[in-house]
Amino acid sequence: MSMPAAVDRYYTRDEVLVLPDDGNRYELVYGELLVTPSPAVSHQLVVGRLFAALHAYVERHAVGRAFVSPADLSWGREDIIVQPDIFVLSPGDVREDRWERLRHFELFVEVLSPSTARYDRFTKRRLYQEMRVPLYWVIDIGRRRAEVWTPEATMPMYEEERVRWEPAGAGEGIVMELAELFRA
Repeated sequence: MSMPAAVDRYYTRDEVLVLPDDGNRYELVYGELLVTPSPAVSHQLVVGRLFAALHAYVERHAVGRAFVSPADLSWGREDIIVQPDIFVLSPGDVREDRWERLRHFELFVEVLSPSTARYDRFTKRRLYQEMRVPLYWVIDIGRRRAEVWTPEATMPMYEEERVRWEPAGAGEGIVMELAELFRA
């Protein structure tokens, strides 16, 4: 379950970066502190499967670089720090060596947990759309489906069998079967 943050103030990037390493994930969206506990085993299994497939794909097709959090992404702003479960950095930014310098991303993925669902579906999703992340997948283990968002979308497209990503310059896209991601 998510922990309530102080709502009577705005936080900055510097304040969040010095919070204690207490097992919680601290994120910041336009000054609002988001605090969530460590993820469950099922969450990490799905993250691991997705990351392995995406990492192999982007390396093979040279369409960026895949990462798994923690990573303090901020687009250089003082009122934002997010840690998407998985993200693919655009090819033009792969030489940057500091998280706060990264500006261009191809794909963000969040795997829902009960404690993160509201943030992932609403707060962070709106931020990712505003920052023009081209594709955002919300992987819902409980409902065994994915929500697919683009910057222009007002509602998600629901996928119940597979997710697909076809980045420019790859020659071929990647298709991941949800049944494989959700297997025990």
